Amino acid sequence: MNLKPLTLAGAALLAGCGTAPSPQDLDRATQGVIHASFRAQGIATLDRLNQDELQQACSAEQAPSAEVAKRLEAAQFATIQWPGDGVYVGDWREGEKLAQNGRGMTWTDPAGVPAGGNCYNCHQMSKAEISYGTIGPSLYHYGKLRSVANPADPAAREIVKYTWGKLWNAKATNACSNMPRFGHAGVLSPAQIKDLMALLLDPASPVNAQ
Repeated sequence: MNLKPLTLAGAALLAGCGTAPSPQDLDRATQGVIHASFRAQGIATLDRLNQDELQQACSAEQAPSAEVAKRLEAAQFATIQWPGDGVYVGDWREGEKLAQNGRGMTWTDPAGVPAGGNCYNCHQMSKAEISYGTIGPSLYHYGKLRSVANPADPAAREIVKYTWGKLWNAKATNACSNMPRFGHAGVLSPAQIKDLMALLLDPASPVNAQ
């Protein structure tokens, strides 16, 4: 690890005659160490270390205030791209493959290879799968519990739109959510998100049928 940025920051702080470092000084020192600790390789480039306003706010020592969080969420909501053809639901079978697939966007992956959703890493989704994470809430019976008998039914429209928005950009409803911004960040394509929508909402999917 190249510690030069940290060394320079430390020297600057010592020169301050014992004055406590400001949050800005600490942030600059931290960012220096982080950027010096990574290298670009394959499709994993250093621009991934650049934080947008929301990431900076949620990485700060103190959580953003309710007012700031609301503003950030509104800005994220504006980034959601709704299906141009008006169709929100694809094939749940393909969605299940995506949920099980944790590959994608690492330095060993060739450019252009579709990424997976890795949904089971954080959520329970089906009764058959006994290996799942608990970082996120259980999604078992997601559509069933919300009475979505037919995702194309106008009565289910609000749940369908909410679910799409959550998959596209989870920060639109929870600024500091741990959930990836799948659509916004280009991790998943609109077609892939449609298939995950089907997995969550289709009554025949393993999420709802068991």
